[in-house]
Amino acid sequence: MKIVLAYSGGLDTSVLVRWLKDHYKAEIITFAADLGQEEELEGLEEKATATGASAHFSTDLVEEFARDFVFPILRANAVYEGQYLLGTSIARPLIAKAQIDIARTAQADSLAHGATGKGNDQVRFELTYAALAPDLKVISPWRMKIFRQAFPGRREMIEFCTKHQIDVEATASRPYSMDRNLLHISYEAGILEDPWFDPTVPENKSMFKLTVDPQDAPDSPEYVELTFERGDCTQVNGESLSPAQILRKLNRLAGKHGIGRVDLVENRFVGMKSRGVYETPGGTVLWQAHRQMETLTMDRDLMHLRDSLIPKYAELVYYGFWYSPEREALQALIDKSQETVSGTVRLKLYKGNVITVGRKSPISLYDQNVASMEGVESDYNPDDATGFIRLQGLRLRARHRAQGGERK
Repeated sequence: MKIVLAYSGGLDTSVLVRWLKDHYKAEIITFAADLGQEEELEGLEEKATATGASAHFSTDLVEEFARDFVFPILRANAVYEGQYLLGTSIARPLIAKAQIDIARTAQADSLAHGATGKGNDQVRFELTYAALAPDLKVISPWRMKIFRQAFPGRREMIEFCTKHQIDVEATASRPYSMDRNLLHISYEAGILEDPWFDPTVPENKSMFKLTVDPQDAPDSPEYVELTFERGDCTQVNGESLSPAQILRKLNRLAGKHGIGRVDLVENRFVGMKSRGVYETPGGTVLWQAHRQMETLTMDRDLMHLRDSLIPKYAELVYYGFWYSPEREALQALIDKSQETVSGTVRLKLYKGNVITVGRKSPISLYDQNVASMEGVESDYNPDDATGFIRLQGLRLRARHRAQGGERK
């Protein structure tokens, strides 16, 4: 038996390498996806092989992640439950797809992950496996009673690592879990399970990695101009950059000004509520700039139709249905809607705020003569509004005549 394990080098997956090897008498191949988590990938190959893996693969997916996964959801203005920019959700289908590629190359027959049995990630991984590799066996240890009995808590896992001389760093210095990629960092569990707990007070705020506290941000605002072509950002301050380069640049710029922090209680797909804290600095700036570009260049009714689909699209991504026919169909409609979303947006960044201060486009639908209140001649004739309003009010007058009564 040959198992490819999605591996991070943390406590859980370090235990899994040895446990899977012993329990299944299997060959373990570890796989780590580079999605922009930077220093967290250092030394993984040495650690994995020392723990018992026969081989380790680290795959650079940063540009693919930004271009083919992050930018499509930004074109959709996708936000889950009005707040969450889907940073963890959108990473999982790419990790699972790449894990399948490793399994095919290594001629493995099984895939394994360390996602908890209470979370969304187990669903996201396994729905991708089902869509792309239904022939491979899936192993989810946290849903196996024998595994949970052996490891009811972190203490037992640390003891297992000590017994088997597995090098892990798992102490009370970071009493929460953290997941990082190019788009964001998420924090949850541990001390954050109390929804009243405040991570921003001085003794706690060192938790944040990508953003400064808005109170500590510069006292002077900073301006940035983002240029879009067909819904995708292509330039920052006139400099042409790749999608990954744009995210890196905006993460630094927005992080310096304390932009992109969200603290929310969300509804997980498996049915429970969960408190999460997120940092998405570059993504927050891109989301607002993209929205502003659309206001200038997108037809009203097309925008309203697309906006009505945002909750469904975001839900599909959050739940793990990236490789589903309905998400792909929605993406086609969304991408069609973006054909005219081109131009430049100017933003002001200041102490946690993204303030729009300008937008322009060579194909702008904004006609200053039509919009002007200064009596400028244009295609709009105010006299036409009389009949327009009368027709709009026709059913309201009929209702009053037929059904009467005061309305509150």
